[in-house]
Amino acid sequence: MSNEHTNVRQHIIDTAKPIILGKGFSAVGLNELLSAADVPKGSFYHYFKSKESFGEALLDSYFTNYHENLSELLKNSGGSAGDRLMRYWLLWLDTQTTDGTDGKCLAVKLGSEVSDLSEPMRISLERGTNRIVELIAECINDAQVDGSLSAEIVAADCALVLYNLWLGATVLTKIRRDRSALEAAMVVTRQLLKKTS
Repeated sequence: MSNEHTNVRQHIIDTAKPIILGKGFSAVGLNELLSAADVPKGSFYHYFKSKESFGEALLDSYFTNYHENLSELLKNSGGSAGDRLMRYWLLWLDTQTTDGTDGKCLAVKLGSEVSDLSEPMRISLERGTNRIVELIAECINDAQVDGSLSAEIVAADCALVLYNLWLGATVLTKIRRDRSALEAAMVVTRQLLKKTS
């Protein structure tokens, strides 16, 4: 794949992401995406086999970036591993309660919409969210090693419960249009991790 091909393909994905975060996958037509990306209408199928394969590429790109940023935050952002993990939840609370689409969770936006429509997109969502849980579990393990979290926590189970909690709270935040569900998630997170600060 040439650099130009890769660059145009990624440009379409990057341009489409905020539109789809705002409207959803099914509600956005190809004409709207290509017009926003300033790419000729006939070019779409040069870069993607179908709208479904575009959706899969969009999710894969989103999760690749998310995993890189999360890994950096949880491994290299300073402080104890327990503090870095709490920083992640604080960042989640802040990004998911602001207006606009910047920083919003594509898994929340598309999870229930596309999982029944597209098996490849569902698999991309599953693969991407599983990796997030793995990164959280790795951070919990690191925190147990550095003494910032209790050795009694079962890292894999706790990571899954926490991610499920925050994903569900983010859906409720969209429904309620307030921070109450995510603030409650923060309280429960501190209790599960036995973090007081």
